[in-house]
Amino acid sequence: MAADGGGFSKFEVTVADGLTLRGRIFGEEIGGTPVVCLAGLTRNGRDFAPLAQWLASHPERPFKVVTIDSRGRGASDRDPDPNRYTVPVETGDVIAVCAALGIARAGFIGTSRGGLILHILAALKPDLLAAVILNDIGPVIEAEGLRHIQSYLADSVPFSDFIEAAHHLQAVHGAHFPALGEDEWQEMARAIYREQNGMIEADCDPAIAAGMIAADLSQPLPDLWPQFEGFAAVPLMVIRGQHSKLLSEETIEEMGRRYPALRRLTAFGQGHAPLLHLGALAEDTHRFLAETGG
Repeated sequence: MAADGGGFSKFEVTVADGLTLRGRIFGEEIGGTPVVCLAGLTRNGRDFAPLAQWLASHPERPFKVVTIDSRGRGASDRDPDPNRYTVPVETGDVIAVCAALGIARAGFIGTSRGGLILHILAALKPDLLAAVILNDIGPVIEAEGLRHIQSYLADSVPFSDFIEAAHHLQAVHGAHFPALGEDEWQEMARAIYREQNGMIEADCDPAIAAGMIAADLSQPLPDLWPQFEGFAAVPLMVIRGQHSKLLSEETIEEMGRRYPALRRLTAFGQGHAPLLHLGALAEDTHRFLAETGG
């Protein structure tokens, strides 16, 4: 583990199949129940950096926050076998990282793919979950949302600089994210992309995007209702982007019927997947974690 000048420490953990996973720890010296953040399909732990810094510096109840780059994303190793880019394998990675960092119980925030991992964790290792926030994800994934993801992943190309990358993101996603200003688009670009050989490109293994683009969405998608039952004894909150195509209001209603204590938030002016440090979302996230997970 190494200290970093950006207000966090970096860690790396080598898992059973030999890959090394990396991430960041904000507020490493803070005691109590930590918070672990899991990002989406082609995203990485930098998505959570503003929220993690805010949670770790909260004046009333600061949290230690761990952000994990899943295999093939961010600073973590790319997998030589693309067939291992699966939710079950990545769930095992989360368990391994928590064990290596001495985390026996934590509050978890899962965005999109990260929330799917939390469904599997709820079924396999519920004692690890002190509280769960599902960010724009639930047991049912709408095919329309997946088709939208396929379309913009297929359109991904390198950019000459981060300004061009930010303008591309705004052109593709702006209609679903009217709450974002120029600074937020620039921030998103620097979270999603990296500089490589003088160009700005997606900070993930291209095989991950290729697998998603090739997915056959003509058949009914399996749901995760059996795994959702694993949250029964875990404090649970779901956040839905107001313009999300991936998580429907109908699914949230059914989640609430099966889990009456479910807390629900809407990220107004955002689509899939909401940035949790904007508006009141950061304070709402902190309040939930402080009341239930820490």
